[in-house]
Parts: sequence; structure tokens; C-alpha cells
Amino acid sequence: MKILLVEDSKTMRNIEKSVLAQLGYTEVEEAVDGQDALKKLSDFQPELLLVDWNMPNMDGLSFVKAYRQMNKATPVIMVTTESEKARVVEAIKAGVNNYVVKPFTPDLLSQRINETLEKCKAA
Repeated sequence: MKILLVEDSKTMRNIEKSVLAQLGYTEVEEAVDGQDALKKLSDFQPELLLVDWNMPNMDGLSFVKAYRQMNKATPVIMVTTESEKARVVEAIKAGVNNYVVKPFTPDLLSQRINETLEKCKAA
């Protein structure tokens, strides 16, 4: 499965990539912000996106809104420190399929990915 990881922190990208590798996901493309992610979409064609909220140039919420204009179906999981209920609701309204609050455990990320993929298959 091809996963686009949109995260400005190199350390966080490395942690997420390591967790994804443990889960058997090795086709991972990295983007440093929403603008970078938009540029990489057509070449990479991800089947799942993990998107941080707070990034320079284009934040995760703006990216998700732009992405949903082009693609309504591919699952998007917001992986962020933003845990306020209003923020979660805002992200879901923008088109996020699931939500993971940092810091997270490998088990939690795995659970959210599986839940999201199951929901999207059923839809």
C-alpha cells in the first residue's frame, strides 16, 4: 500500500515511517508540508495519507481541503497534537477519515489505519 506522509518534522516522519515499516507498509513517500504533498500526488498516487495539522507554507487542514477537491475517496488520517474536540470536528468536516493524537503508540496508529481502511472498503 502506498502511503503519503505529510509532516514537517523530520524526527516525527522518521518515527512514523519506522512504525509503518513495523506494520508492513514500506511504500512511503514523504512531504514536508501541504504544498510539497500536492506536488507529489500525481507521481505517487497514494492509497492512504497521514497528514500533520501544524506545518509551514500550507497546513494540514488547508491541504486536506485542497486534496478533497481532487479526490474524495482516498482515506486521510490526521496525525497531530491538536486534540481539542472542535479541532477534531473541523478536520472531519474538511474530509479527514480518522484522527490520531500525538504522541501515539504503534498499536494505536495500526488500529486507526485498520479502522480507516475497513470503513473505506465498506463505503
